[in-house]
Amino acid sequence: MKKTKPTSSLAEIPKNLPALARAQRVTERASYLRFDWPGPEQVWDKVAEELTELKSAAASGDRGRTREEMGDLLFSLVNLSRFLDLQAEEALAQTIDRFLQRFAHIERRIREQGKTLAEVSLEEMDSLWEEAKETERGV
Repeated sequence: MKKTKPTSSLAEIPKNLPALARAQRVTERASYLRFDWPGPEQVWDKVAEELTELKSAAASGDRGRTREEMGDLLFSLVNLSRFLDLQAEEALAQTIDRFLQRFAHIERRIREQGKTLAEVSLEEMDSLWEEAKETERGV
């Protein structure tokens, strides 16, 4: 069987990677090929631009456009993580773990009060969220 040559230098990046890792590899490879922003300031501007476009798309009610703009914003954030010398996949994984720990703190404290999540206000949960953050910092 004859192997076909990729149509793009970026086509070799595996499609089965997690999306954030794949996006990071794409931006790394594009940068290597000299298709890149001159510095992080332009990437910050691009992130702000994409956020504005996402807000506009969401306000329009056009789900297809909103999904597209969300993807553009996420891609820009992954590119920014590269400029900040961070792995986007790792950063998000750590944030998810922190969120789960803080939410567990909220649930534990609510149980200690003899209540359920359904019985407390968002303001009470938010206060417990801040308590969890302070606990993490050792305050």
